[in-house]
Amino acid sequence: MDHQHHDDVVRGLQEQLKPILASSGQGIYVYLDDDHKFCNDMFAKLLGYESAEKWAGTQGSFPELFVDEKSQGTLIDAYRDAMEKMVASTVSITWKAKTNETVTASVILVPIAYQGHLLALHFVSA
Repeated sequence: MDHQHHDDVVRGLQEQLKPILASSGQGIYVYLDDDHKFCNDMFAKLLGYESAEKWAGTQGSFPELFVDEKSQGTLIDAYRDAMEKMVASTVSITWKAKTNETVTASVILVPIAYQGHLLALHFVSA
């Protein structure tokens, strides 16, 4: 799948979810792949980023960048279940903040479809 198409999918979904991203009392992020993700400012700030745009611009493996080693398997398994079995789940995840501190939070992970693509929508409560 071409990179530009994924950019368009993520931008379109982000625009559609704009009212929820701006108004939710929870951190929110959406993940398509390591290069195609977005979040609201609340989630970005939870992990020590100045803005949602700064967080979304990070490069590298999502679990390695953002998830404490002991929680990586839990988040990956929940994501896999969402993508393969179309089931939502609630998991406790320890996140790695930009400051090298850790933050433990409850994550509700839900599969969603947008323009024929499966993505994972995450609501995060610290």
